[in-house]
Amino acid sequence: MRAQEILDTYIDNIIQIITPYGSGSGFVIDDLIITNSHVVDGLSEVVISAKKLGRTKAHVIYDDPSNDLAFIRIPEMSITNILSLSSSTVSDGDSVVAVGHPYGLNYSITEGIVSKAARLQGELEYIQIDAAINPGNSGGPLFNDNGEVIGVNTFIILNSQNLGFALPYYYVEEAITAFKALEKDDIIRCFSCKNLVREADIKNDYCPKCGVKLDIAKKRREGYTPLGAVALLEEVIEAMDVDVTLARRNQRYWRLDEGSAKIDINYYENGVIIGDSALCRIPQEKIEELYDFLLAENGELSHLQFSINENIIYLSYLIVDSSLTLDEGTIAFNRLKELADHYDSVLIKEFDAVELKHDDDL
Repeated sequence: MRAQEILDTYIDNIIQIITPYGSGSGFVIDDLIITNSHVVDGLSEVVISAKKLGRTKAHVIYDDPSNDLAFIRIPEMSITNILSLSSSTVSDGDSVVAVGHPYGLNYSITEGIVSKAARLQGELEYIQIDAAINPGNSGGPLFNDNGEVIGVNTFIILNSQNLGFALPYYYVEEAITAFKALEKDDIIRCFSCKNLVREADIKNDYCPKCGVKLDIAKKRREGYTPLGAVALLEEVIEAMDVDVTLARRNQRYWRLDEGSAKIDINYYENGVIIGDSALCRIPQEKIEELYDFLLAENGELSHLQFSINENIIYLSYLIVDSSLTLDEGTIAFNRLKELADHYDSVLIKEFDAVELKHDDDL
């Protein structure tokens, strides 16, 4: 199968995984989403999305840091063509296709060959490939030319030219078999004794089998806790009746959807908080009338302001973290959410402004 044919056939199975610490990829096998342990980063809850699945919260039910594998319980979703793990031997020179979401660029495909079918790194063998993979590809599938999954794209060597490594399918197969045999969720594989232990059986974050300290157990127990102005910002977002977990893109960036508008909230290192919505592009005609309208509206608006940057019209709210309060933030961001959805329609209908395309919509 050609690379594009592989993606078109199995796109329903390719998952994006988002945590406060970053994003990665995953893929569906049976009733599980397979990904890397470092993608879920010790959390028991992550946000996932797919071609036929909007952003939704999902539960990490198996975590194995030593093999860098994790399983997520798949929510109810429609999949047209089912993915399968390969049963064929991987050989040097085989053609491969990597699919994932590097740097948040959804459904990116790269092609290459197997540079070395079994490259030992520590205790594990990896498939070395020259197909380009980048941050965000981690946890995504590596396909052979039959459209079968031969590995999980796992890591790269920094500052190198296309030195990527995928965990072979047989490690995944072994892990799935061992996990399903327990018929329990919330399983951690001890990095020391390699036993699979139920999270409920772990006391004080020590492995009940060998007694070693399990940092992964502590991370899962504690979860993610925002601090300082970030915590206040998330309190503001929750006060707007928005699910902050689904809105969160990372520790300092949130996105809210309201009608046709998208509102981005960014908290910068210098203490500035900016909420803005890219509404539309300026038209080729009616530009003077549009400018007059925006200036007049700026004179009437409170908290918010229109601006134009590189022909895109923005509606924005700006504040420094030391001035943010729950009441002030809730009023301002609610107003931004409501008026962004109003103004993008007004500008398009009355002034022939050009509607924006969003990558989320593709």
